[in-house]
Amino acid sequence: MTSILVVDDQELIRAGLAALLRATPGFDPVLEAADGETALATTAREKPEVVLMDIGMPGMGGIVAAERILALDLDPLPRVIVLTVFDRDEYVYAALRAGCAGYLLKDTPADRLVHTISVIAGGEMLFAPSVTRRLIEAYAPQRTMPAEEHTALEQLTSREREVLLLVARGLCNEEIAAHLFVSEATVKSHLHRVMTKLDLRSRAQAVVVAYESGLALPQSGKSGKSGKLDGGQPEGGCARCGTR
Repeated sequence: MTSILVVDDQELIRAGLAALLRATPGFDPVLEAADGETALATTAREKPEVVLMDIGMPGMGGIVAAERILALDLDPLPRVIVLTVFDRDEYVYAALRAGCAGYLLKDTPADRLVHTISVIAGGEMLFAPSVTRRLIEAYAPQRTMPAEEHTALEQLTSREREVLLLVARGLCNEEIAAHLFVSEATVKSHLHRVMTKLDLRSRAQAVVVAYESGLALPQSGKSGKSGKLDGGQPEGGCARCGTR
């Protein structure tokens, strides 16, 4: 069972989402919060595995709430998924920087929403197809990493860089393992070392670092220092895992 907290200031939407999830096998308990402050307190107390977060709420907004939730002393930290009407790039980027594992729009069909929540709960990161590539093309080339982050990136081994690049290209662990001809456990080990060395909390933040550093580039078929990535999946997608 996956425990989930639904956060939305509009009662009708919050109740509808909660009812949908309660009627879906695999989600229990389904908790509710009407604002960021309550979401933070509920997460600290109940430790849900997934937090479904609205952005535009009075008081503490969804992005700030996500940042504070992901800064809690919890192990494991919850997977935070933004669910909003806003598809503006700056909100998506802020969600990535905060460490959110997904960004979905409220016009997402119910069956796809449930599937996406399940996939993200299992460790993947997903963003609405309409915003993923636009986000990377708009923001990644304009950003530069602080010098200390460049130094940290240089601490990665060639294989760790390769794994980070494949994560940035949207491959899940299973696909990365197949691409590198190694076991999925080996991929997880490499990724854990990448996250530790770069002081990252989520795959979403790993994607940001890969693009900001120039390790990965938004142009199709190109990459940074690790060279060309042949046959890479579109950013945010995972053909084998059925995600996008």
